[in-house]
Amino acid sequence: MLIDKLEIARLIPHADEMCLLDGVLSWDRVHIRCATDSHRRPRNPLRRNDRLGVLCGVEYAAQAMALHVAIGNGQTPGAIAPRQGYLASLRELSCHCDRLDLLPGTLVVVAKQVFGEASRAIYHFTLRHEDDVLLDGRAAVVVKEGA
Repeated sequence: MLIDKLEIARLIPHADEMCLLDGVLSWDRVHIRCATDSHRRPRNPLRRNDRLGVLCGVEYAAQAMALHVAIGNGQTPGAIAPRQGYLASLRELSCHCDRLDLLPGTLVVVAKQVFGEASRAIYHFTLRHEDDVLLDGRAAVVVKEGA
């Protein structure tokens, strides 16, 4: 992996079990591809009633987008505090399964920036398991000024 979980936790504002991504497989100016097995962990903080619904995949995508913004802004692990941001909107969201926790193996999150500037970006994202798309859509991300 190009970036491991410890480095990811230093780059995004998610700590401990809430840092859902395990590593970065590839990235460039426009794309990021991340992997995780956290969907199977009993201590996953997004689980409710011993289930992890597919809509939780939006948080996986949001963390991949936050990581892409951090890397694109030249942040290095531990150099500065992670920038705070939020999802401003979701569009064209499609769910192709019911839950994530029953899937064996690794999930892959791909985010592609279709627009970006210092304080905001638009991404298309896909959450996959093997050859299957589990969730996809578009998201507008806003980064807090001064954060």
